[in-house]
Amino acid sequence: MQRRCPLGFLGLAACRAAPGERSGTFGPAVDSTRAAPIRAEAEVLENRCEGGVNHRLRLRAAEWPGFAPGQFVMLSPGALGAAPRSDPLLPRPMAVYAEGPEPGSLEVRYKRVGRGTALLAAASPGERIRLLGPLGSGFVAPPSGVPVLVVAGGTGIASVYALVRSLGGSNSVRVLLGAQSVSDLVGLDDFSALGVDVRVATEDGSSGAHGLVTQLLEEALAQTPAAHVYTCGPTPMMRRCAELAQERGATCIASLENRMACGFGVCLGCAAPLSSGGMALVCCDGPVFDAARIDWEGLA
Repeated sequence: MQRRCPLGFLGLAACRAAPGERSGTFGPAVDSTRAAPIRAEAEVLENRCEGGVNHRLRLRAAEWPGFAPGQFVMLSPGALGAAPRSDPLLPRPMAVYAEGPEPGSLEVRYKRVGRGTALLAAASPGERIRLLGPLGSGFVAPPSGVPVLVVAGGTGIASVYALVRSLGGSNSVRVLLGAQSVSDLVGLDDFSALGVDVRVATEDGSSGAHGLVTQLLEEALAQTPAAHVYTCGPTPMMRRCAELAQERGATCIASLENRMACGFGVCLGCAAPLSSGGMALVCCDGPVFDAARIDWEGLA
């Protein structure tokens, strides 16, 4: 997940809203049992290009409370006391990839695609980056013994690594990764190092199966129809994952990648339609949802 257009560091109280504080047709409010987000000045420990536009960033903030797989942070170059930037005005939200080896450290993986991520890519070790997080909901572990299929595409690959890493030995895990080309496959070695079954599909045939990753899911569900499916990536991909899971009677959990304009439920810009009617806020009620709750046709 490399999410777009968060508003910044306003409204921390909204991040900590207790269940039931929001009213109307939106989904449930933020779970108050989550770690409260921090606003901190994080030190850049490492920031390296891993080929093309793919980058890996390791940060350290003494106050960092840890995260649940699937949660995200908002990042902006510069120290807290520095004059605010007008270009870009808004921080960039990104999935937490992993905890770092140092106390209080974390890693994110991102693509350099615009002005904001170009500034992040230029940050050198020792420089400071403003951090807000952890934000959003995380993935819920599957029942013990249930086979797991993790399907991710594009920038969504970074959102599921922590999930796969957290799964214990009681669940068989297969990871299905999709991208346009081999150059877009991030973290492939990291997934393989976890000892799980990793399958790849690329649209240009440069790595793995030639085609869409959802074709791999269709084949996998034919073998393990009772699997728990977790997915993150482009909306059409996740919608197809939800359809395939429903056809097989499997549970599907999706981490949505809607556009965001604040990150904590104030602007309502990331609202997603629910199949039962009403809306949910992806930044607070999600980004992780039971895929059956989402009105995928309305979301497209």
